[in-house]
Amino acid sequence: MTEQQSADVIVIGSGFGGAVAAARLAQAGFSVVVLERGRRWKPGSFPRRPRIDDGWLWGVDRGLYSIRWLGRMLTVQAAGWGGGSLAYANVFARPFDRAFDERWPARLRRRQLDPYYDLAAHMLGVSPVGTDPTTGRVPPRAELIERHMRDGNRGDATIRPNLAVTFGDPQAWRPNKHGVMQRGCTFVGECVIGCNHGAKNSLDLTYLAVAESEGATAVTDAEVTRIEPRDGEYVVTTSTPTNKTSPPREWRAPRVVLAAGAVATTELLLRSRDVHGTLPRLSSHLGAGFSGNGDFLTLAELKAPDGDMTTGPTITTSTIIDVPEGRGTVWFQVQDGAFPRAVHDLLDAVMPAARAREWWRRRRAAPDRGRIFTVLAMGHDSANGTLRLNRWGSVTLDWRNRWQSRLYRSQRRVGPFLERVLRARLYNPFTWSVLRRTTTVHPLGGIRAGEHPDTDVVDEAGEVHGYPGLYVMDGSVLPTSTGVNPSATILAVAERSVETLIRSSGKPEWSAPEWGEVTPAAVPEDHAALFAADLRTSTRGGGVHFAERMLTTRSSRPRVTLKLNVEAPSIDGFLADPTHTLRVTGTVDAENIATDVSVWGTLSLFPDGRDEAMIYELEFTDASGDARTLIGTKSVSSRTPLGLLGGLTRLRTNIGSATAGDTNDVRDAELFMGTRDLVGLLASMRGHGFTRARRLRTVARFALFFARSAITRPPVRVRD
Repeated sequence: MTEQQSADVIVIGSGFGGAVAAARLAQAGFSVVVLERGRRWKPGSFPRRPRIDDGWLWGVDRGLYSIRWLGRMLTVQAAGWGGGSLAYANVFARPFDRAFDERWPARLRRRQLDPYYDLAAHMLGVSPVGTDPTTGRVPPRAELIERHMRDGNRGDATIRPNLAVTFGDPQAWRPNKHGVMQRGCTFVGECVIGCNHGAKNSLDLTYLAVAESEGATAVTDAEVTRIEPRDGEYVVTTSTPTNKTSPPREWRAPRVVLAAGAVATTELLLRSRDVHGTLPRLSSHLGAGFSGNGDFLTLAELKAPDGDMTTGPTITTSTIIDVPEGRGTVWFQVQDGAFPRAVHDLLDAVMPAARAREWWRRRRAAPDRGRIFTVLAMGHDSANGTLRLNRWGSVTLDWRNRWQSRLYRSQRRVGPFLERVLRARLYNPFTWSVLRRTTTVHPLGGIRAGEHPDTDVVDEAGEVHGYPGLYVMDGSVLPTSTGVNPSATILAVAERSVETLIRSSGKPEWSAPEWGEVTPAAVPEDHAALFAADLRTSTRGGGVHFAERMLTTRSSRPRVTLKLNVEAPSIDGFLADPTHTLRVTGTVDAENIATDVSVWGTLSLFPDGRDEAMIYELEFTDASGDARTLIGTKSVSSRTPLGLLGGLTRLRTNIGSATAGDTNDVRDAELFMGTRDLVGLLASMRGHGFTRARRLRTVARFALFFARSAITRPPVRVRD
C-alpha cells in the first residue's frame, strides 16, 4: 500500500539550490517537505576507517560519495542531508564577468546577482582562511603558494578565497547566527570527506537549519523515482534506498522544486518524459548544454619538505591564470587542496596488487604524505555535452574531448608551470592519463533557461515550460561553466529564483528576513582576476630577459662597472613601440661617485628615427645622496662583422646630475663588453611565457629583430 502525504511545496534534494528553496519557502509561510535520498551526517559520523564499507560510497552502503561514470566523464558528488556542501571544499567564489561569453545572460551577470551573492555569503558566514590555532600561522600550503607566486611576479594573482568555515577556538562550542552549535576549525585538512569536528558551515547547519526552524519537514532516505501531474497537483513517488522491500511513498503538492543536482535532476526529467511518459511536453532540448565546469585534477608532490601540506582547510589559495592560447586566450583558476591522510589509508587498503606495491615500497623510500597535495584547475569548457538516457534508462553523457582541446591543453600545461614554480612533481589521475576520461566535481547545465519554450526547458525563474508549478533550482540551469567553484552562483541564482516564485504566489512584497543584516562581502577573486587580465595584456606575445655587464678599461678614469638586467615584458608591445624600449635595473659602481648602488631606467634598442643603435637612460643615487643620471649610447659605424661587433659592445656614457640645469661634476666614461661578457649575455637570454614553445618563440622574435636592425641600420660616423 502506498503512503501519501501533502504539502504546499515539495523540494527534491537538499543541496545548494534545494536548501535555499526550503528555507525561503518555509520563511514565507508555505508548508514544505524536503526529500533527500541520503542520511543525516553528524559531526563524528563521517567515514574515516580504511574500509570501503565504512560509509564511503553510495553504491556500496549508501555512503557519502556518489560516483558515476557518464560515458567519457566521471562525476563525484555527495549524498546526505546538506547535499554537496557536506563534502565540498567550502570555497565561496564569484565568477569573473569578463571571462564570460554571450551564453551567460544579463540576468545572471554580477551586476544583477551581487546582492544575492552577499545574502548567501551572510547566510554561510564566509571568511578567508585564518591562522592555525596550534601554530599561530596560516597553513604551509598557503605560505608555499603565496611565496612562490610573489617570487614569480604573480603575487596579486593569488588570493585567499572566502571559505564557509568557522575559525576560532576549536574546543569551544558556540551557536552560529542560525542557532546551531559549532566550534572552530582544527586545520586537519578533511573538509572534502566531511567535517567530523563541526567547523564546516555546511547547508545542514545554515540554510536547512533555518528551514527546519520555520517548520519545513525533512525526509531522508527518500529517493524520488517518479513525478506525475495529477488533479491539478504533482504526485512525487519515492523509494527507500536502505530498504528495497519498503513500499513506495507518494507526496502531493501544487508546487515542486527540483534541486537534486545537474545529473540527477536532468535524469529524473528525462525519465519522466521518455520512460514514464508523465511529462511528455518537456522540451526536446532537455539534457543539452552540459558542462563539467572545466574541472581538471592533478596530484602534486614536493621534491623537498616545506611543511605539512595536509594541514589547513582543504583549499587555502586560488590563483587566476589568464593566458594566451593559439589566437585566443584561456582563463582558469588553480587551487591547492589538502589530500586527507584518511584517503591515503583507504586507497592503500582497497587498491589491487597489495604485495607488488609493498615490494615497491621496500625498494624505494615511501613517499612523505606531508609533501603531497592536490591541484584543482577550473576553467571554461565548451558546455555542449548532452545528457541522455541509455537503453537501460540510466543517464549517460555525449562528450567529446576535442571540443575542450584548447582548455585541456592549457590545463595540462599547468603541470610543468607548477613543477617549475613550486619545485614539485605532478601526476595526472589514471582516469585521464590512461582512460582519457575527465573528472568533474562540479557538473552543471542540462536544463536550458530562457523565455522560448521551443528551445528552453525552463523560464528565467526556473519554472518548467508547459508545467506550471514545477521548478528547477540547482546547477542544471546554469548556462555554462562558471570558471570558479560554482556553489556561490547556484546559491545566488536560487535566491533570486525562489524570491520570484514567492512573489508570484500572492506575496508580491516578500523578501528574505535576513536582508537587513546583509553587508557587501569582500570579493578578493575580483582583484586577482583583474591583475591576471592586466598581466596578460602587458605581456602580449611573451617577454624576454637578459643580463649584461660592461666596464671601463683599467687605465680609464673614472672606473665604471655596469651590471644590468634588461627586460621586455611584452614582445608584441616592444616590437610595436617605435622607440623599442626595454626596462633596465641593476647596479653601478662608479669611482669616487657611487659603489654598487641600484640603477634603474630604460634602454631604447634601435629606436626609429634616431642614428644611435642603443640609448641607455639610467638613474641612481650617488654616495652623497644626490640623484644622478647615466646617459649612454651605442652606434654602428660599419656594417662589416667587426664593425658591428665593435659598435654594439662599446658604450659611451655621460654621468651627471639629475637636477635640471646643473652641469657641475659631469663625468664621461667609455664602457666595453668583453668576450666573456658577451657570452654571458647570450647565455642569460630567457623568454617568458606559459609554455616552452611560447618562450622559445619570444626569444626567436627578439633575436630576429636585433639581427635585422643591426644589419640594416645605416652606419654613422662616430668621433673617437
